[in-house]
Amino acid sequence: MPKIKKKRMGFVIDLTPLVDITFLLLTFLMFTAKFKSEAEAEKQFTIRRPTVSPDTTKLPERDLAIINIAIDDKVPTDTSYYYGLTNTKDIQQIYQLVPEVPAEFYNKALIKVDTVMLGKLIRATLSVRSSTRFAIDADRRIRFKWVEDAMNILRRNRAFVFNFVTDKRRGGEEEKSMEKK
Repeated sequence: MPKIKKKRMGFVIDLTPLVDITFLLLTFLMFTAKFKSEAEAEKQFTIRRPTVSPDTTKLPERDLAIINIAIDDKVPTDTSYYYGLTNTKDIQQIYQLVPEVPAEFYNKALIKVDTVMLGKLIRATLSVRSSTRFAIDADRRIRFKWVEDAMNILRRNRAFVFNFVTDKRRGGEEEKSMEKK
């Protein structure tokens, strides 16, 4: 007697969702993978950037020399440097060390200067009182070239630490603060 084979009961798997998931994973990995560029592959150095935090303390009231960079109100095309000192005891002594400063300015706390005289005043200020701090107070409408020139003059005269005077809004009021550079 012949054996009767039972009909095999199999199951069918639909591969469509599996293919969809595979392509989704492949697409995800392609979009999130970061490939090195040729420049990064050839780079043989690491840059460690310094960490900084903004210093929002107020400017000191003594021993401060401020370099103002302003646009003249009467002549809007005229941008000038002004040099001022908060320490009134040293003003005359510092101005006497710079021959370009006329005698009638010896009692003024703020004088209009050019770049050459600015450098000489910075050197004279540091020679009279080495603890003097410097600040750059610039109008936001001026070009950066003016600020960059003032920074370079400070650096050439060994004043490597200086401040930028900025306005900070806090609850509707404006407050002068500084950032160390």
